[in-house]
Amino acid sequence: MAGRVAGARQAVAGAHRIVVKVGSSSLTTAAGGLDADRVDALVDVLAKHRSGGEKEIVLVSSGAIAAGLAPLGLRRRPKDLARQQAAASVGQGLLVARYTASCARHGVRVGQVLLTADDTSRRAHHRNAARTLDKLLAMGALPIVNENDTVATDEIRFGDNDRLAALVAHLVRADLLVLLSDVDGVYDGDPSKPGTSRIVEVRGPGDLAHVDIGTAGKAGVGTGGMVTKVEAARIAAAAGIPVVLTSAVHAAEALTGGDTGTYFHPTGKRSADRLLWLQHASTPQGALVLDDGAVRAVVDRRTSLLPAGIAAVEGDFTAGDPVELRDSTGRAVARGLVNFDAKEIPQLIGRSTRELARELGPEYEREVVHRDDLVLLHP
Repeated sequence: MAGRVAGARQAVAGAHRIVVKVGSSSLTTAAGGLDADRVDALVDVLAKHRSGGEKEIVLVSSGAIAAGLAPLGLRRRPKDLARQQAAASVGQGLLVARYTASCARHGVRVGQVLLTADDTSRRAHHRNAARTLDKLLAMGALPIVNENDTVATDEIRFGDNDRLAALVAHLVRADLLVLLSDVDGVYDGDPSKPGTSRIVEVRGPGDLAHVDIGTAGKAGVGTGGMVTKVEAARIAAAAGIPVVLTSAVHAAEALTGGDTGTYFHPTGKRSADRLLWLQHASTPQGALVLDDGAVRAVVDRRTSLLPAGIAAVEGDFTAGDPVELRDSTGRAVARGLVNFDAKEIPQLIGRSTRELARELGPEYEREVVHRDDLVLLHP
């Protein structure tokens, strides 16, 4: 095992384009204000690692809400959305100003990129975000990405930018994702208790099947616990991107392939952008209930969904929207981009494409969801 791990760490050291995600608890004090020394320490590591132009780094940084607490007289992170958004509005400016000043010490320019899940799930927005990040990197800037908390709704409570970091890593075709928090890896128990040990590498979901993963960070200013970090690592690894999960104080070792944190081996290959966002970032606008034969065809044979296999339609959606494909028990088995409006589908249910073309016209002789626009959802 030692040889395998050493080889993986060498691959980490050779990564050219890297996405680094840092959590709120690694940047702020327990009271909620930005800790300038912590920000400077992280920037020093990133600037050194990218010096010479051989490495490109995108930083996904939490901390806007946490940074806005103290200036607004809030003692802890508020639970209501309106005050969270107000704190984000105040804190985002402070966060980027702090990064800008810190990076200026190294002659590094900063570019702010604010995203929501909507920007990663709508293909036009997705392409624009990718172009912007590519151009910032080409021009030698350090892109600092954060969720646009002032307008986000459900996403604001998702997981402290962990999922966003995995999606950004895929978006920019990164060679490595580094997730930094206040814990130096995944442990086989509570790391604060004796007798537990760090899990050095994860080759697949089965390696963590016996692990009871904890909840929120100790500082209490972020929303993302180890659960969301492991989920982000799983998303990135499934897209062919290796991941190192460790603490911010070990950032330098993580970037240079040192023995720190937990290393997640890639478990899949890079997929089309639309399929990754379809599975992990899209919000289904409705559902199609499939008969048993259609479920077998879609799941086992990986075929397109034809009208003959649909038993019912739910929701109000338009052609091109993401929808869930469900079995007769209501379990979601897949997600796909639908080719018809919801109001058109009732007249298609249970009928062959040839019959539909004869009665309604040649434009109806097609799949309801094409297999190239469909992803399976694993339990």
